[in-house]
Amino acid sequence: MNPTKKIAVAAVLLAAALAGAQAPGIKRAVLQRADVGADREAVLAKAEIAVGGETGRHTHPGIEEGYVLSGSTSVEVEGEAARVYKAGDSYTIPYGKIHNAKVIGSEPAVVLATYIVEKGKPLASPAP
Repeated sequence: MNPTKKIAVAAVLLAAALAGAQAPGIKRAVLQRADVGADREAVLAKAEIAVGGETGRHTHPGIEEGYVLSGSTSVEVEGEAARVYKAGDSYTIPYGKIHNAKVIGSEPAVVLATYIVEKGKPLASPAP
């Protein structure tokens, strides 16, 4: 398979994985990605969570670093107390930790997140 076709196939697989892992109240858009080693990649994404919505419990195959652009969320990371993040706050979700973000307040939450994840794995996977 030529390199262009490989990239197209990878993009389709990533889009399908993201769609399958998203709760109804969230939209994620991958803005860019770059290799950061033989088995890792950096993915920059924008997530928008509707008023009253949440991401649903999920994990990532790597670390998530985020910045809240607007709105407020309550983030529950398994084994930790829930934390509230508002516009201007940043956060870190450790590798593989189950977490869920819920919008609090009367406006949608918009987050810019960078993921450093294992190549070839879905960016997000639902958790029980």
